[in-house]
Formats: sequence, C-alpha cells, structure tokens
Amino acid sequence: MKSVIIGAGIFLCIFSVGAATFVETFDNEDLENWREIVQRGAALDSWKTINNELHAINDRESFRLLTIGDDTWRDYVVEFDVKPVKKHGPGSIAIAARIKGASVLWCMIGDALLPGPEARVSCFSGNLHGGKFLLIDTQRGSLLKVKKWSTLKLRIQENNLTFWINGKLPLEPMEIPDVNEVPALLEEFETDFTTGGAGFGLSGYTALFDNIIITGEGIPNRGGLSVTPRAKLATTWGKLKQF
Repeated sequence: MKSVIIGAGIFLCIFSVGAATFVETFDNEDLENWREIVQRGAALDSWKTINNELHAINDRESFRLLTIGDDTWRDYVVEFDVKPVKKHGPGSIAIAARIKGASVLWCMIGDALLPGPEARVSCFSGNLHGGKFLLIDTQRGSLLKVKKWSTLKLRIQENNLTFWINGKLPLEPMEIPDVNEVPALLEEFETDFTTGGAGFGLSGYTALFDNIIITGEGIPNRGGLSVTPRAKLATTWGKLKQF
C-alpha cells in the first residue's frame, strides 16, 4: 500500500486552497471519535487493526458502517482504500456522507440490497434503522476483486453527488433527491441530507480498510499520511458507540 499512500499525499497537495483535511491511517488504536451504525440483522464483531489496517467482519447482508463527523459538515470529498478478504454471500462495500443519526447518503458496489444476483453500483438515501431507501441511481458493475486493494471516493457538493471507483465514474454525477417529494418516506428519513458526517462500511464481506481521507471546508485538520512500512500488530476495539 506504500505507493497508494504516496499517491494520496500528492492528491492532498493539489486540493483546493482553504480546504482542511482529516486523515485516518489506523496507525494507533484511537477510535474515540468514531461511531458505528448497525443495520438490523448485521453481524456484531469488533473492529481491529492488523498491520495498521482496519479489519472488519460482517457475514450478513445487513450493513455495518463506521462513521465520523457532525452536523456542521456539509460539502466535502471522502475516500478510502479497501481490500475485500473474503465474500460470505450477497454483500457490498459502501461509502457514505451527510450522516445524521442512522440516516445516510451512500454509494455501494456489490450484490446486496437490490433484488437479483448480479453485481451493481448504486447510490441511495435512506435510514439504516428504518429500512427504507430512495434509489438515486444504479448500473450493472463488477464486484471489487478479493485480496486486491481498490479506492472508493465520494464527493458531495451542495445538491450534487459524484462517486468514483479506482478513479473511474461508474455512474454519472447525480442530483440528491428531495425527500419532501416522497411523503411516505419522511418519517423514516428524519433529515434533509444537507449536512452530516462521513463513513464507510460493508455487508457480506470480511475486508481491510485504510487511508481514510476527508477534505473540505470546516473539516478538522488531523493526521498525516505515513509512507513507512507497516508494523506487525493487532489491536481490537470493542467499545465503539453504536447507533
């Protein structure tokens, strides 16, 4: 992952002036400001570091999301590296933004949530606890390759959303729908998706996550990207705040 980390550092240098950057490389065991959102039926397990990469297991189709940020976050770019280690059944890898409580905007690649066995790239707005989602866009796509690193990136700016997988656009840039136009969903959503934190997660997979980078105005500056070889260690966090 060394070359990936260096590339990410170059990205930060050329990003727009005035934007602050939050970086998490999981080089220590501090997850104090992170919280987990668990969809009903998701597997409950600890998040742990293995060789300074975050390891997560969810062998069920329901999602686990690890999130950070607050209601002041508005327009930003979030990206991370992910390596699926094992696929347990129908599952997906997700990237999320403007999270309030259990309500999220998110994009995912996989074969979970939507009917049919085919792999798709899809973006939604919805509530993990309420179980109702509004599909923004979806297209057929390929699953992420097991035991190979990929990069997911999501940019949210005003009322627009853009999603990349390994630098490519699997979907055209999208407009975030107004949930007020779907009255039956209002009680489940409990948000207008204008502000909120960011995160990532998985269903039906064991996977490694690394190099979480969030850039935008109002994002707290934190962390740096290491280009040194990773130490061999394993640390478990079992007391994350859950929602």
